[in-house]
Amino acid sequence: MTLLEIDGVHVEHKPRGRDAVRAVVGVDLSVAPGQIVGLVGESGCGKSSLARVAAGLTPPSAGEVRYAGRPVTPLGWRRRAADQIGLQMVFQNPYASLNPRRAVGEQLLDGVPADVTGAARRNRIPELLERVGMPASAATRYPHQFSGGQRQRLAIARALAPQPRVIIADEPVTALDASSQAQVVNLLVGLVRELEMGMLFISHDLALVHEIADVTAVMYLGKIVETAPTRQLWAEPRHPYTRALIDAVPRISATPTLPTTLAGEVPDPANAPAGCRFAPRCPHAFDRCAEAPPTVQIGAGSVACWLNVPQPVHQ
Repeated sequence: MTLLEIDGVHVEHKPRGRDAVRAVVGVDLSVAPGQIVGLVGESGCGKSSLARVAAGLTPPSAGEVRYAGRPVTPLGWRRRAADQIGLQMVFQNPYASLNPRRAVGEQLLDGVPADVTGAARRNRIPELLERVGMPASAATRYPHQFSGGQRQRLAIARALAPQPRVIIADEPVTALDASSQAQVVNLLVGLVRELEMGMLFISHDLALVHEIADVTAVMYLGKIVETAPTRQLWAEPRHPYTRALIDAVPRISATPTLPTTLAGEVPDPANAPAGCRFAPRCPHAFDRCAEAPPTVQIGAGSVACWLNVPQPVHQ
């Protein structure tokens, strides 16, 4: 069973006075109950654009997002449809995602379904706060009275209010200190396992995704270049970009070594290279990389790279 399906999604931005930016190009991805799917890639590769479309905050330029088998309707001025409130999002910056003028309890109640009334509705506030490790007294306080890690816990509590089946976490710990990062990540993972939710966890930190994700998808310049179960991907990465990201992760060893850095910068998505988008930075690029690579199934994963396609034999 699949809870969240991203099918052939494209996202195009059209800045005034500039060429159109194709931030996401034909992405396919899915999330099942109790599964954490990690989406990784360098800054500017389109992860957040994909997250907003997946959550229904913005419409895709092409393709479709389905939640529980039904197309996700992008949000407008009206309340989200009752059959789609189970799709929730945790944003990167807890300082901006909570309303500073409203008490925490009021903001948590916004997400509680309208059919929950009376004492049951009032009781949901302390229940939600307890689930994220916050005291019941937090309900009467305001966001500015909490630390960054506490604010992110409150943002997670708000996302849990409608009893979601899928959470999209877009860089949820980037704005936090190391101690708070560990606490928030442990909280999210525990909730997924306990409540059998699905989670799309977006991060530029491959080492973190390695620790928590069941499946990892690697994104480069708007495209998914490799997807595989996380252990398989780390043990045998098939795409040169995936290998470069893994090599860049710092390691503790008896012989001190510096992480390997990937040469070059991510190209401008408004002027993306033809063929394989990674070819200008790839140490293994050859003539065939001028053509867009097909997606090749390898075991339980897939990779878009000509190195994994048998080369024609010339007589």
